[in-house]
Amino acid sequence: MARPASVSVLVGSLRSNSLNGMMAKVLMSLSPSSMKLDIVEIGQLPLYNQDFDANPPSQWTAFRQRIKSADAVLFVSPEYNRSVPAALKNALDVGSRPYGSSVWDRKPGAIVSCSPSAIGAFGANHHLRQSLVFLNVPILQQPEAYIGHADKLFDERGELVNDGTRKFLGQFMEAFASWVERTRP
Repeated sequence: MARPASVSVLVGSLRSNSLNGMMAKVLMSLSPSSMKLDIVEIGQLPLYNQDFDANPPSQWTAFRQRIKSADAVLFVSPEYNRSVPAALKNALDVGSRPYGSSVWDRKPGAIVSCSPSAIGAFGANHHLRQSLVFLNVPILQQPEAYIGHADKLFDERGELVNDGTRKFLGQFMEAFASWVERTRP
């Protein structure tokens, strides 16, 4: 049996007990054995500044190495003002620089957006897709995952309580595993 694909999970919300953090943990628990998922923290990354490319902060170097060594990446994000959270955009920028050295290039990915709103962070999901196209990240197209009313999906321990959502997320993770297998370099 081949080694499991390593998947870096980036959570756009930095809030402790965030819905997206809970969603990431559920996705990890539903992941097929062909994948090994690990959350990569992004809140500690200093803002990208080209002045530091020659002598990057240690947090940038560690982050870039973690993403570079992964076979794929899974983004789990809320929507802030119809876009991605600043911390997630900063992580994209840090990983894409210096120019010509992007750690994102050809790394298969998927997006799950999650929100208390009915539209499930649709705007953030598509805004993130737009950036990932430029970064040459082949993104899973179907199934799309816009998880609305997420504030009603978890109990007080952060456990998913909706069986229909659990089934959909399991199918999503199976599709992502197949996508990674077909597209990873």
